[in-house]
Amino acid sequence: MGLLLAIDQGTTSTRAIVFDADGVKRGVAQRELPQAYPQAASGVDTPVKTVMVEHDAQRIWDDTVACVREALAAARIEARAIAALGITNQRETTVIWDRKSGAPIHPAIVWQDRRTAAFCQRHQDRNDWIGEKTGLIVDPYFSATKIAWLLEHVPGARARAERGELAFGTIDSWLLWKLTNGRVHATDASNASRTALFNIVTQQWDDELLDFFDVPRALLPEVRDSAADYGETEAALFGAPIRIGGIAGDQQAATIGQACFAPGMSKSTYGTGCFLVLNTGREFKRSKNRLLSTVAYRLNGETTYALEGSIFVAGAAVQWLRDAMHLIRAAGETEPLAKSIPDTNGVYLVPAFTGLGAPYWDPEARGAIFGLTRDSGIAHIVRAALESVAYQTRDLLQAMAADAVAPTELRVDGGMVVNDWLTQCLADLLQIPVVRPQTVETTALGAAFLAGLSAGVYRSLDDIAARWTAQARFVPQMPAARADALYRGWGDAVQRVRRA
Repeated sequence: MGLLLAIDQGTTSTRAIVFDADGVKRGVAQRELPQAYPQAASGVDTPVKTVMVEHDAQRIWDDTVACVREALAAARIEARAIAALGITNQRETTVIWDRKSGAPIHPAIVWQDRRTAAFCQRHQDRNDWIGEKTGLIVDPYFSATKIAWLLEHVPGARARAERGELAFGTIDSWLLWKLTNGRVHATDASNASRTALFNIVTQQWDDELLDFFDVPRALLPEVRDSAADYGETEAALFGAPIRIGGIAGDQQAATIGQACFAPGMSKSTYGTGCFLVLNTGREFKRSKNRLLSTVAYRLNGETTYALEGSIFVAGAAVQWLRDAMHLIRAAGETEPLAKSIPDTNGVYLVPAFTGLGAPYWDPEARGAIFGLTRDSGIAHIVRAALESVAYQTRDLLQAMAADAVAPTELRVDGGMVVNDWLTQCLADLLQIPVVRPQTVETTALGAAFLAGLSAGVYRSLDDIAARWTAQARFVPQMPAARADALYRGWGDAVQRVRRA
């Protein structure tokens, strides 16, 4: 039948989806994942403004098992009907666990966490050196400083790590270890490229980087292709073993799910954050405009690279409107509110709740709302939150155009783009066509595609690309001069936040 199973473990939820070979969903299950924001522990050297974000790794595992079982039930199939399983995951989030017991030594430190900002600020002079090896910069975003923090602050962790008693993994590695009952400790090249420990030119863990960040090699997983043999699940978990055939970080998986296989093609995913990826082919291209270079995917030992812009807050701004400010009761309310007014009347919301990502890389920036008057209401703030997503995307597109090639269209996906108003807003403020695919769950679909490639369900990337279809195309309706003027106002608001 060619049925494929995708585990999509994200920042705010865990999902499992059964797809057929054409990418049509047959069964879905999802569970929300709570965020923890702990206060800095007594004696821990973290600045007062530091944002700390953690996940319960055991909860992630338990939810993953439950979602897979529920998705199989929803599809009315048994595990033996699945040709292969693919995993995609929130990247950079760091777990260290005991190899014997399988128990995490500390809650997972989430990619949004900024507790290592002080270390990163002290070592900004190493950006060029690290960038030449990894395509990244020195920033708390990446796994390396999170690993070092855990080894320093969990009693006995460093000695245990050096003795080989502990294992590190991003969420894909953690789930793979648990799915295989500890038989496989591995990751793929796309996830490895986000640790700041992996040399994306040599495609190896880098001894100089390990020494700089003081991370023992014994902690690290084996790095494999994105479509590869990752073993099979423990039979008792789902009633029969399932072959694990693909792994990719969420943004790389979405790039694959959007069939962005040719150099110059780009996609942007709108979930908790926003991540814009531009395929640069076989060339490792260093950014001169504070974007990241990364591994898009590695297949048959051949690496495809990409430029990436990372926005820390996109859908999280809508969650903030709902959960913290209580301006809305559900995300679906944002579209009619945005439509209810002609514009924000000069209101800008800069959602720098955990600092600013690309191209600013300012961990000290904090969120703010500008331009409020007595006429400002809930609709203005809600619309400004949605527009902030488009403005941040334009920041990234301008940097990419300066670095490489300006995309002539943008393929979009993620939960936010079911909002037609937002998708049209993107086209208007970016001044390029924006294309929404038939299947917006492209992150999970990309993981399924990789698994299917490994299992022989697909012959090639061209075979996968032939199955991609557009659902809607949004073209700019706003005059370019108006879009430019609005964007200048955004730039002024960002500068005020950075001066705060």
